[in-house]
Amino acid sequence: MNCLKTKSAFYLVLFAVTLLLGCKQRSSTPTSEECDKVQKHMADVNLILIKKDRQRIMGYIERNKLDMQESGTGLWFSIAEEGKGQKAQKGEVAVINYRISLLDGSVCYDSDKEGPKSFLIGQGGVESGIEEGILMLKEGGKARFIMPPHLAYGLLGDEKKIPARATIIYDVELVSLH
Repeated sequence: MNCLKTKSAFYLVLFAVTLLLGCKQRSSTPTSEECDKVQKHMADVNLILIKKDRQRIMGYIERNKLDMQESGTGLWFSIAEEGKGQKAQKGEVAVINYRISLLDGSVCYDSDKEGPKSFLIGQGGVESGIEEGILMLKEGGKARFIMPPHLAYGLLGDEKKIPARATIIYDVELVSLH
């Protein structure tokens, strides 16, 4: 059943991309109406995919009896430890220990092997879900974030260890802020 859902989502995205490319390959410039139609269709496809991702995450949370909350963007979170240091803010450099895994439990990246990750909060360069989640923490805080593809690695994955359209679990500890 999951394979069928994945195939359906793939074909919806493929159809939308084909429509979009079809608009661009014409010798004449597409009309505003044609482009609006394609954009509306793509927005509809995105809403379908986001709904399916949410259902998949909710199923995972229920099966594993997790106590998590959902943010307005679709990030699921659970704060394991509050932390005693200062609260993270945009413009600061966050240093984190982390473990990134898929819903099936396979570990993709781990700071024990890769080393801690540092990034400037609010400047991009990392998954938007991790930036949102880190802003919930204080130094020393620990949390679990479940990120749907639109907050993680998107349609293509990272082309290494994270597959296309993957939902990821980010176990994180905010080690320090600079």
